[in-house]
Formats: sequence, C-alpha cells, structure tokens
Amino acid sequence: MATKKEMEVVKGVDLKRYMGRWYEIASFPSRFQPKNGVNTRATYTLNEDGTVHVLNETWNDGKRGYIEGSAYKADPNSDEAKLKVKFYVPPFLPIIPVVGDYWVLSLDEDYQYALIGQPSRKYLWVCMNAISFSSLCLFVLIMLLLSGLISWISLLINDLPQIYTSDVGWFDYVMIDN
Repeated sequence: MATKKEMEVVKGVDLKRYMGRWYEIASFPSRFQPKNGVNTRATYTLNEDGTVHVLNETWNDGKRGYIEGSAYKADPNSDEAKLKVKFYVPPFLPIIPVVGDYWVLSLDEDYQYALIGQPSRKYLWVCMNAISFSSLCLFVLIMLLLSGLISWISLLINDLPQIYTSDVGWFDYVMIDN
C-alpha cells in the first residue's frame, strides 16, 4: 500500500496580513462543527505575544454558535504555515483543551482566499474574505482539489446567501448549484 505524501504548506505567511474575518465557503467539517450551520466564519486577531485569537462562529436555526480559542506556530523556528489551534470544550465551561492542526495549504498573494487542512486529510476548509469573494476564487480552489491535493468526494458547499461586512454592507453572490 502506497503511503500518502505529506501535504505541502505555504511558506512565509505574513500573519498580520492574514488577520481579519474569513468566511467558510466549502468544507470537510470537523466533528465539532454543526453540519447545517450557515454563514460560518472565523475571525483572527494577532496577540502581542505572536499567538492568534480565534473566534469561530456559525448560525444554526437563526441562533449564533461560537467558540473562541488560540492558534500558534507548531514550530516557531519554521517558516511553514503549520499552526496548532486550541479550543476548550465545552465552550461555556472551558476545562478540556482540544488541540488540532491548522495548515495553510494554499493562499493567494493578495490574501483573498485560503485552503486550510490538516495532515490526516479528514478536515478541509475553503475560506475567503468577504470583500474579495468571487466565483473564480472558488473555482481555483476546487481545481486544486481536483489536482489530487485532497480527496474531495464529501466536500460540502456551504449555503451562504448573503455576507455582511461593516466595510461593504450587504451583498449577494452566486454559489454553485448542488
């Protein structure tokens, strides 16, 4: 049986440029994510110590669900975009830390879209910032999947009829029909 080649990650990510709000466009969701959440997003804020504050949010039946955690470089001496994320569960009583991998597999030079995964290949997130969303970006990321980077059979295209940002206001966009 052939072993899978380790996924390549982006090198030299500028964390300051990566900060902000990113919307999940498609995913192989983690077991902690609601399967029917909408408008799922992550907001990243750089802390003074170089770690990243993470706020993950989704809406399910009109109710906001969220969890906060932190991210940090898996190897502080490496320029590879391999991070660890740590959340505490349950979020209302943070006593059990859950640590996972957050690998930036693809990132455009303008920091408009990102493909995030982890070494087991069980989870994947296609993320784009709301201001720059385009169908072309989604197409490019799906082409990366088709190129064999990751098996995409169970990729979920999220139902995101509208995105709101304080900078732009409400806007609609077209999603691929399922």
